[in-house]
Amino acid sequence: MSRLGKKPVELGKANAEISGRKIKISSGNATLEFEHHPSVIVSHNKDDKTLEVTVDDKHMNSKPVLALWGTTRAILANMVVGVTEGYEKKLEVVGVGYNATLAGQNLNLKVGFANTIAVPIPQGVDVTVDKQNITVKGADKQKVGQFAAVVRATRKPEPYNGKGIKYADETVVRKQGKAFGS
Repeated sequence: MSRLGKKPVELGKANAEISGRKIKISSGNATLEFEHHPSVIVSHNKDDKTLEVTVDDKHMNSKPVLALWGTTRAILANMVVGVTEGYEKKLEVVGVGYNATLAGQNLNLKVGFANTIAVPIPQGVDVTVDKQNITVKGADKQKVGQFAAVVRATRKPEPYNGKGIKYADETVVRKQGKAFGS
């Protein structure tokens, strides 16, 4: 039995609409949609302003369905946090001559290659650049994390000089390098 799946999802300021298997959660100008697995049941309790995720009794012995139970609840909880507060990832560009600029719907990165790398910004993600710092914000946790990972993967921080793109809270483990002399 899923301990996480049994907990109801508090909506708070968010509103939820359920039509069949599609769930639409909105608050202010942010709206997210999700279509859950057919073996999982999601119900809306309007009195308590909560979403409850359950599974049929016939699926209680199925491990994949029980895993989907907790996963569905976690995705719905992330959607509620996303539309009310939003998600944010901060990246730092470290290195001499390394920089990032915004050009329309692209993030241009100069990170030691011959050409500038243009990373397209997905819909629903806001990117701001301040000198060597990149801030990625959005309502969808998956899109924000994926875009931040793609930007970091263009030039991962290297262990000898620490140059590259890293998360703001990431610690780069440094190596000593070669020693000269006797």
